Amino acid sequence: MFVNDELSLPESAFEITQHLGFSKKAAANWAWLELAGAVLSHYHVDRQARLKALLTWFYRDLGFCAKADYFSVEAADLAQCLTSRQGNSTTLSVVLMLLGKQLDLQLEPLLLPDTTVLSCRIDETVTYLDALTGTELSRHQLHVLVRGELGNSAPMKPKYLKPVGVKRLLSRMLHELKAGAILSHKFESAMECCNLLLQWHEDDLNLNRERAFIAQQLGCISVAAADLQHFVDHSPHDPITELVKLQLKELNEEHEVYH
Repeated sequence: MFVNDELSLPESAFEITQHLGFSKKAAANWAWLELAGAVLSHYHVDRQARLKALLTWFYRDLGFCAKADYFSVEAADLAQCLTSRQGNSTTLSVVLMLLGKQLDLQLEPLLLPDTTVLSCRIDETVTYLDALTGTELSRHQLHVLVRGELGNSAPMKPKYLKPVGVKRLLSRMLHELKAGAILSHKFESAMECCNLLLQWHEDDLNLNRERAFIAQQLGCISVAAADLQHFVDHSPHDPITELVKLQLKELNEEHEVYH
């Protein structure tokens, strides 16, 4: 599912979360159309004034903000972000990016480790925005976010400042939906997130390890064992492979639970 479909936002995100059973596409689409029409009243000829008007309207007037349960499925679901006006950095970035497009503003998502920010280019000036609050971020502050996630010695890699396309954005959303589903013990939905991600990223062996963990929670021991064996076969030199071999040995000693 979705592999050969033409990807677009917000439609593809709505289809995915409806497929996963998290939200209804129709309600989300109405919420989006309402916002997309209302934002046009904030058009200014000057683009800096236009950006300021958009941010004021989005964060102050509409009250979009970070969801208190930040790592939940609800925060990672674009449809629920639109209807509740609460989300995580990725869903808020996408909504703001799409509204900016309605105003002919070039807002583009940047995928830092574990957080999504926006860049806005106006003439030769690039502004970085915290999607949770709309505040401007310096290059130094972006590096602080990276170091906060990866450690003080982590470099600010050039790839972090390169805007990404729809497929990469949807992949990050799926990873965040998967994490939220695991936290809330919705393992069937988490498994389907892995399946969808593996359709797009079949060479990502870490997804096989994650799916093995989820399958084990569901009692699907043979599925878990097959994914771990796939990881071992294709990552013989990975430092974690010896640990995975031990996990595989333990799994093979368990009895399959059928569902």
